[in-house]
Amino acid sequence: MNRLGLKIEKVKAIFISHEHADHIRGVEVTSRKHKIPVYITKKTLNNSGLRIDEDLVRSFASLEQVNVGGLAIKPFSKNHDAVDPFSFVVSGNSVNIGVFTDIGSSCEHLKKHFSTCHAAFLEANYDEDMLMNGHYPAYLKKRISGRDGHLSNMQALELFLKHKPHFMSLVLLSHLSKENNKPEIAHSLFSKHAGETEIVVASRYEESKLYTIKAGESAAISSQLSSEQLSLF
Repeated sequence: MNRLGLKIEKVKAIFISHEHADHIRGVEVTSRKHKIPVYITKKTLNNSGLRIDEDLVRSFASLEQVNVGGLAIKPFSKNHDAVDPFSFVVSGNSVNIGVFTDIGSSCEHLKKHFSTCHAAFLEANYDEDMLMNGHYPAYLKKRISGRDGHLSNMQALELFLKHKPHFMSLVLLSHLSKENNKPEIAHSLFSKHAGETEIVVASRYEESKLYTIKAGESAAISSQLSSEQLSLF
């Protein structure tokens, strides 16, 4: 955030999608140090081992909207091998942004909410050939490619092709496997079919640029927000 010129004071809440270590590491310290509320379901909290200050814990439920400042966050359950996993759509100023990662397969909730988004973080975790021909043990390959594992490039593309709304201006391909995918593979696959939608691969090594999403218009790189824009980084 510092490198993007964003202050931690802008963060008004932390939403936990599931309890896997790569999604909760650092939450305790960040929340405590900056007094940031953590939205987490009871099942996930109990299964996470997190020790969050009691007065900073907030709960949420599937399909029940949570309002934080001027934003509305709608959580919905997803297919993933965690105790109570969720995806989210964040809305403000007539703009919807989806956070769709760590998903084993596309359920009806995902299809429905993807079709409402002006921009989205979309998991494209693995290339099927790289996974199947790679060095991972058989049980791990099965877990990754299973119903509750992760979306492959092709599964993500299928969702994109079948359910992308005409007004979707930006997709950040996210959660790419270091071992079983390559940014150029995922980007090339989507770019062939993207049309007016900008395709960006989110790096695992550095922050993405700051984007401004306008309702009904193309995405533009910017750090200046108007009342009809929503920041995405």
